[in-house]
Amino acid sequence: MILVIGATGKTGSQTVKHLLARGAPVRAFVRNPEKAAPLKEQGAELFVGDIADETAVAKALDGIESVMLTLPNGPNQLEWELGVIKQAEAAGVKHLTYMSSTESNADNPRRIPQVHVKAVEAIEASSLGWTILRPNFFMQAIFGFAASVKANDSFTFPAGDGTATMCDARDIGEVAAIILTGDGHIGKTYDLTGPDILSMHDVARLLTETLGRTIAYVPMSLDDFGAYLGKFLKSE
Repeated sequence: MILVIGATGKTGSQTVKHLLARGAPVRAFVRNPEKAAPLKEQGAELFVGDIADETAVAKALDGIESVMLTLPNGPNQLEWELGVIKQAEAAGVKHLTYMSSTESNADNPRRIPQVHVKAVEAIEASSLGWTILRPNFFMQAIFGFAASVKANDSFTFPAGDGTATMCDARDIGEVAAIILTGDGHIGKTYDLTGPDILSMHDVARLLTETLGRTIAYVPMSLDDFGAYLGKFLKSE
């Protein structure tokens, strides 16, 4: 039995889908059973619980041989990930696959990359068999620009002129499923990329070609972008 933690997320849901397609038994750790209903319909066993609840995590790990750990970025992410790692080790899990990112290294001082760095350090120091996945920018993040593109024919993002080999979450989920059901992946780290190196200027160009009207990319500083996101957080 394979436990997917973060099963309703972009990569988690795709991992579940591809695991089931490969005939693997899947337990999906979810908080909202209504949101997870499509996973149940596909054949996954749902475990409803809170990742912050150690008792719930321990119960979810009962009878589990492999774990896929992919949590959304947030203030408690590292605490929860370290808890899962510790409990997976105690439960005798044989293989843990962890979702990191290509930007996560010791020289990157930003908080989210450092969360991944610390989690990977804990995984490597454990007795678990492990595999680390390090994708780049998710193509699905482009959908976040939709409202701005529709209203203003433009979108903003703090990427400057930088480039990325963007990944599709569907492909990442398939890679995770192959790793979780195959051999030869223990102790390995895989950097995942898409086929093209793209800047946000390229994204604007592709949107322009697809939509048939000019779409502009407006670069934004990290500070301004943080303030922009903060407006939405305050409104919730």
